[in-house]
Amino acid sequence: MSNASIATAKSGVSANASALILVGRVLLSVIFILAGFAKLTAISGTAGWFASIGLPLPTVTTVVVGLVELVGGIAILVGFQTRIAAIVLGVFTLAATGIAHLDFADQTQLMFLQKNLAIAGGLFVLAAFGAGALSIDGRRR
Repeated sequence: MSNASIATAKSGVSANASALILVGRVLLSVIFILAGFAKLTAISGTAGWFASIGLPLPTVTTVVVGLVELVGGIAILVGFQTRIAAIVLGVFTLAATGIAHLDFADQTQLMFLQKNLAIAGGLFVLAAFGAGALSIDGRRR
């Protein structure tokens, strides 16, 4: 195999990997963008639910959580400061799971727990390997 063939094969793998990372970023980001937007556009309802589960300063908590989800989700989507955003959202997801989804007798809560663990896992993989070439981070290198 010539050097040109090897270079083409390597770039093809890299292009495929970058495209898959982009798809993964889009899929991971959507849940956070939508959830953050929903919280910030329904602050009183979310704050009421947060108060019902005993969170302090429910209105402030709603705004902070909504901003973390929205801004973090957008950062993941466009691939800006991706490793940091992925770690923040991964830790946030585990914390939210620990606060609101540990009722193992409730099948819905058990499903949310499993979903959140998978999302956190995907975010930590993204933090480890970065946003790929099709990202703001990739363009800045």
